[in-house]
Amino acid sequence: MIEVRHLTKQFKNIVAVEDASFSVRDGAITGLLGHNGAGKSTTLRILYGLLKANSGTALIDGIDVMASPLKAQAVIGVMTDAHGLNPRLTAREHIEYFARLRGMQRHQMTKGIDELVALLDMSDIADRRAEGFSQGEKMKVCLCRSLVHDPQNLIMDEPTNGLDVMTTRSVRSILQKLKAENKCILLSSHIMQEISALCDEIVVIAEGRVLMQGTLDDLAKKTGEGDLEEAFMQITRTA
Repeated sequence: MIEVRHLTKQFKNIVAVEDASFSVRDGAITGLLGHNGAGKSTTLRILYGLLKANSGTALIDGIDVMASPLKAQAVIGVMTDAHGLNPRLTAREHIEYFARLRGMQRHQMTKGIDELVALLDMSDIADRRAEGFSQGEKMKVCLCRSLVHDPQNLIMDEPTNGLDVMTTRSVRSILQKLKAENKCILLSSHIMQEISALCDEIVVIAEGRVLMQGTLDDLAKKTGEGDLEEAFMQITRTA
């Protein structure tokens, strides 16, 4: 479970996140929905320890990410919008590197990587160098890196950005499988279709502030709008 309590993050005179609070339960996919610059990525970077909040707390499975960042990082998998792939390494070598960082044993690592390569249909690129990979191929490698150690909590920043239709469907299928395994999944997006297709709950964020958390039905009841885009526009317009 992920809990965010009154997080605030300021960069000089710019308040990127302001008193944000929300929760992400196990066995569900929760979407952090907001326009570009709303504070989504900043919030996620605090959760996985890349940034420190000015105030507030964030807990992952009860672990305070500010007080014990390494312990918190041990129970999460992170897929960011920055690929960071070394063009000289193969897809498999990238995944192995992250598995070793996670302290995985050789037999665990090999089995886990083989399963992920099969799951994401990556056999044709697994032993190719990353130089020249398409956007979709890069995203597959990044997804494997985040999943190889079988984390309980998964944090994803725009997970299907730039993917083709078939790869997007594969990612959605994997997320549904992880949800069925009672994993805790938090993803950010500004794409309404993505949120509607995947998420059990939605956290609406604008100008760094959480405006509402609830199901699609909750948003519809609050706004009187059956369409997520219209509901989002009404919530953010009246904030």
